[in-house]
Amino acid sequence: MIVAVGSQNKAKLKAVQRAFQELEIEAEIVPVDAPSHVSAMPFSDEETIHGAIHRAEFCLENSRADVAIGLEGGVTETTFGLFLCNWGSLAEKGKKPLLAGGARILLPEEIAGRLRMGEELGPVMDDYSKRSGISSNEGAIGIFTNGRIERAEMFKHIIKLLIGQREKKHYVKK
Repeated sequence: MIVAVGSQNKAKLKAVQRAFQELEIEAEIVPVDAPSHVSAMPFSDEETIHGAIHRAEFCLENSRADVAIGLEGGVTETTFGLFLCNWGSLAEKGKKPLLAGGARILLPEEIAGRLRMGEELGPVMDDYSKRSGISSNEGAIGIFTNGRIERAEMFKHIIKLLIGQREKKHYVKK
């Protein structure tokens, strides 16, 4: 099976590779530089979901993939504060895209305030951690969970949710 992933991000690609390996599904993983067609910093669940769907559908239309996966990270405002949110979409020709969401964590106000002012999470986290490339490595989730859950692990969970839904749909009698 050929699986296109709508990203060049190391953490997202690692997540897809690990999910398929752990589930013992043979797959050729093909990264595709896919646009999200949403803000650089998606600011709601809905916008983040749209980004994941757009990435998956772009991959499906612009590759030789059997299955396409779009992954998108964003934030969502609640009465409790600003939370990280992460969504994935799995697309196949002629089928409605599957969706799954991941872990959430409340962002410190120091970070949330900068995002509300229009900055993007990746550069903000690089500045906060005094390192570069956080979004391709542990991600904000890794920083704020002291490395207990990293970005690839969080996205791997989403991919397993998507694969499980796909498998269930293939086995359901019509």
